[in-house]
Amino acid sequence: MDLTDTQQAILALIAERLAADGGSPSQTEIAHAMGFKGVRAAQYHLEALEQAGYIRRIPGQARGIRLVHEAANDAMDQPPAPALPDEALRLPVLGRVAAGLPIGADLRSDDYILLDRALFSPAPNYLLKVQGDSMIDEGIFEGDLIGVYRTSEARSGQIVVARVDDAITVKLLKIGKDRIRLLPRNPSHAPIEVLPDQDFSIEGLYCGLVRPNR
Repeated sequence: MDLTDTQQAILALIAERLAADGGSPSQTEIAHAMGFKGVRAAQYHLEALEQAGYIRRIPGQARGIRLVHEAANDAMDQPPAPALPDEALRLPVLGRVAAGLPIGADLRSDDYILLDRALFSPAPNYLLKVQGDSMIDEGIFEGDLIGVYRTSEARSGQIVVARVDDAITVKLLKIGKDRIRLLPRNPSHAPIEVLPDQDFSIEGLYCGLVRPNR
């Protein structure tokens, strides 16, 4: 099995932590180090590595990842990808984001796209595919790939990718004195009122888009 760049990076991270600390990183630590939005993506890659014989996991241990040395060494000896020109960005397509009602994000994709850096400001960390039409007045349409600059901070009036409980959505952020609203840019859609008991976070800022041929 040929490993993806992400899987090679996870394997290298595990080897580094085992050598430095004597213990493997947890799934949460792997997700954070790789820039995933949750542990599900890390679990997916670990399952693939285990099925391919590169690692084994000890049941019931949070840090129970062990390398199968011969296979892991062979994988990490693979030549690195060629360097990109300064004006190019190699961006992962991590899933889908709703421009309508929030939907759960599928972050299992290993798809990458090479794009011109000039298309975005600031340079994004990843792309998300838009589903829905609630942001059409901002020129964001269903099927577009939006660039997302990863940050947990945003100002009122910025277009953000936000998490509401277990779903993510792209909306215009409005912060009031006693409430947070996520506003659509399509009059046929209603605002999302973030309730006090909901798990809410800013996942990143919208920083441009590309429109695949379709």
